[in-house]
Amino acid sequence: MLDQVALVIVVALVAQAVWRMPSALRGEGGQSALAGALAAFAGAWWVRSETGRNVIDVFGVTDLATLIKHILTIMGICAVLSYVTATYAAAGYPSSARHVRIAALVRRLALGTSLGTIVVLVAVFFFVLDREHPVVNSPYFMTRHAGTVSLAVYMGLVYLYVAAATCVCGYQWAHAARRAHRALRAGLAMMALAMALAVLYATLRAAYRVLLAVHEVSPAFVTAQEATTDTLLHLTFVLWLVGMIAPAATALTARWRAWRELVALYPLWRDLARTVPDVVMYAPVALPGGRLGRWLGSARDCLRSDPRLLLERFVTEISDVVRTLSHLVPPDLYARAARVAEREGHTGLRARAVASAYWGRCAMLAVASGAVAHSAPVDAPPSADDDFDGFVARLVVVADVYRRVNEETVRDLLAATPEAHVPHPSTSQARTP
Repeated sequence: MLDQVALVIVVALVAQAVWRMPSALRGEGGQSALAGALAAFAGAWWVRSETGRNVIDVFGVTDLATLIKHILTIMGICAVLSYVTATYAAAGYPSSARHVRIAALVRRLALGTSLGTIVVLVAVFFFVLDREHPVVNSPYFMTRHAGTVSLAVYMGLVYLYVAAATCVCGYQWAHAARRAHRALRAGLAMMALAMALAVLYATLRAAYRVLLAVHEVSPAFVTAQEATTDTLLHLTFVLWLVGMIAPAATALTARWRAWRELVALYPLWRDLARTVPDVVMYAPVALPGGRLGRWLGSARDCLRSDPRLLLERFVTEISDVVRTLSHLVPPDLYARAARVAEREGHTGLRARAVASAYWGRCAMLAVASGAVAHSAPVDAPPSADDDFDGFVARLVVVADVYRRVNEETVRDLLAATPEAHVPHPSTSQARTP
């Protein structure tokens, strides 16, 4: 059973490393350190397996697989420390905060301490540890060298490093979990719990090392101890991987939602941007080739950068275009569009979206007809005090209605121009069509 769990852990580690590789290559937020940690841990778990040991044994060095496993583990933990400290460095916390000071100290010491530990381990392994004449004939490394000073130094360094490093990571993740939103909090809490289990694992293994030095243990005890600590190690990595997936899944969900909202807003943004091209950063791409060219141009517009950044830009540019158009539309246009929406049977948010869509289409037609700008905005849909997410949700409804506006109604609204330009009371803070 544990071998199957180990295989799942290796596959999950490799999959996470591959998935994060594009972000790591772009150097985003410590992702390179995290990808490196995942790869190192995957290698350590592979070396623990019988297949991995058989491959390493080809070199003819006794217990070389054990040394490589420990080196990869230390490298992985060092990379995790770098990831944690990089995350806090980029989070904007005040430098005087305790967890930030701890992160800064760890960042300064992590690499040197890890390299020093690896150098000492290699030296003890090759020059002090008697690997050719084990004390006990056993399949387990610690039992074979039970009671020797070299084992005490070697394994003492390994477990001291693991316990100290995972304790720091657990503290940082537990601190972050208290301040995170629900989905992220659950993931960080699992990662912190995984680090607590890692500390417990290192403590139990260190205690077992001491016991081997002072007392002869039975084969049954050795087997039970190995099974117990292996189970603890498996549980540590399962919790850590699941906890890591939770924030990643939250980010992926947010990216997918931003992409859907971006695609929904694109037709409205494209038409507004073509109406007032001077306001937008990049004009909509226009490619030859009929329907295929239009599709490729739309794809290029929507894939220009991260969907969340593009969504923010689209929303901002839609608002800026609306302000510009508010200088060009006939007075009281929005009020008349709102009455049309009511006559069509719409109420609440839907009525407001219909009125905004009619207003926007009328404004575009007015620009196409050569409307002259007024000295001040005379009419626009009323603004709202909702947050960005609420604002985007309203715009998505407007964009949905915009695709189905009645062009005849639009022309009638634009033709019914009042005699005088009377500013609408709700237009001074216009934000959206």
